[in-house]
Amino acid sequence: MIISASRRTDIPAFYADWFINRLKAGYVLVRNPFNANQVSKVLLHPSNVDCIVFWTKNPLSMINKLHEIDRLGFKYYFQFTITSYDQNFETNLPVKKSIIQTFQELSNEIGKEKVVWRYDPILLTTDYSVVYHEKWFSYLAENLCGYTNKCVISFIDMYKKCERNLKNISLETISEEIKKQLANSFSKSANFFGISVESCAEIILLSKFGVNPGKCIDDQLISKIIGDQLSFQKDKTQRKECGCVRSIDIGSYNTCKHGCKYCYANYSEKAVVNNCKKHETTSPFLVGNLCGDEKITERKVQPFRLRQRKLFL
Repeated sequence: MIISASRRTDIPAFYADWFINRLKAGYVLVRNPFNANQVSKVLLHPSNVDCIVFWTKNPLSMINKLHEIDRLGFKYYFQFTITSYDQNFETNLPVKKSIIQTFQELSNEIGKEKVVWRYDPILLTTDYSVVYHEKWFSYLAENLCGYTNKCVISFIDMYKKCERNLKNISLETISEEIKKQLANSFSKSANFFGISVESCAEIILLSKFGVNPGKCIDDQLISKIIGDQLSFQKDKTQRKECGCVRSIDIGSYNTCKHGCKYCYANYSEKAVVNNCKKHETTSPFLVGNLCGDEKITERKVQPFRLRQRKLFL
């Protein structure tokens, strides 16, 4: 089993203490996003958790807790997003210089192979032009040189939540030609600094321009981290263009406090504020607690590691 922590919110930035408590408790409760009374109980133990994949924009508060995760015996890596947008778009993020320093610190702590740089989503406005992206991507690649092996890029998908959050922003169309231009520019800049570039769930093939389709939940990377071969399946809950292998997400929507305008995981600032007030570091849920009328189902899982699976069969 692979734990995704989380596509729905930034657990390392805002909920590190809660996460460590859940690892120590040995389980976490996750509400169905479409039916709050349906609850999954996910057992958390190194024997059945192959790897934890963290998604974050600012893991500073978690860095000094990584020794606890190591002590408990869990393996992990980070998807760390650093974009070129300013604080008008990423309201509650530190300045880029500070985020870059955090990236470097994390890489020094756990190794560059365990820190994947994400440059996404890519969107265009009059301020964030093609030239702007090319300039900033090169700057970031230079500063992350030696601290990561890989960058993942993607172009914005206009989910309904994105449309709502960006309704007052005039976005420019990103044509296939522009995607190819940016892919070619990014791959050249990144390769110069020893960083490969992969795409995330893109319909258009960019391999000709140095950008191969990637996997954010990456079985090959996980195999290297844990030192064992994996028997994996594609994640059928993701888009068909997504290459990720199957994982269980333990996050909750409307709980990320970064305030990014392009976010698909938040649809209401008011909901974020209310949910954050309900967060307790000792609760089995990320938000709130048991009400008493929930139907709790334990997730039936087994490790993807071939050697470990033999113990479960």
